[in-house]
Amino acid sequence: METPSHPHTLLLVDDKADVLAALRRMLRPDGYKILTALGGAAGLDILKKQPVDVILSEQRMRHMSGVEFLSQARIIQPHCVRMALTGYLEIQSIAKTVNEGAIYKFLTKPWDDDQLRAALREAFAHKELADDNRRLTAELSQAMILANQRLQALLEEKQHQLQRDEEILNVLHEVIQILPLPLLGVDDSGMIAAINEAARQAFGHDGALFLGQQISTLLPPELLRAMDTAKEESGTAFIAPNARSYRLSCRALGERSAASGKLFIFIPDKT
Repeated sequence: METPSHPHTLLLVDDKADVLAALRRMLRPDGYKILTALGGAAGLDILKKQPVDVILSEQRMRHMSGVEFLSQARIIQPHCVRMALTGYLEIQSIAKTVNEGAIYKFLTKPWDDDQLRAALREAFAHKELADDNRRLTAELSQAMILANQRLQALLEEKQHQLQRDEEILNVLHEVIQILPLPLLGVDDSGMIAAINEAARQAFGHDGALFLGQQISTLLPPELLRAMDTAKEESGTAFIAPNARSYRLSCRALGERSAASGKLFIFIPDKT
């Protein structure tokens, strides 16, 4: 438990000055910052001006009862610990106020010094624990708000990046499709992983080459043999099904990405 940022502040409220003086003398050695109010109205004025940790109020006062005073004190400083001191067990009014949360504990007169001191120590400990819980709850709430803000910002950034990547891929896909050179990407199992329109028209049966198909059952044997031996430099010319002559260039995939397989580029042979 952390040391409070201000001295333990105790407000004593009674309409009898001699009782206040006796309580002050008795409690002075305990090191509290002691405030006194001669009656409930004076006590409310003090509560409006400065923070108080614990209130000890007489119940029987002429102009305002302790129950009435503590109920109003709860509105002004809801987190202070409120205690009543009475020589009369007014069970109904005291019980009602305790049940409503206006009073933390009530003590009887004549008081026992040791018991009163122990009750006050318990009240201040209760106040410190409640203050710590409120502080930790506020800190946790703020930390969660900041974490959610950072997460939201990260998600928005990732979403924007995905949108940009998707736009780039769409542009690249369109560029590949409109290239006049036939392009054919094949993975390690011989499946078509990329193909443009020029390749479909040049080597497909009525353009019927699609992603996911196996080239071994679709392309002419002479083209398959040329692809098996193709290197980066242009190979020998061969005649495609569209009756055009091409030289074949091959690029291995995976040097700059996680892709694997080969990209075949068909260059029209003008010889």
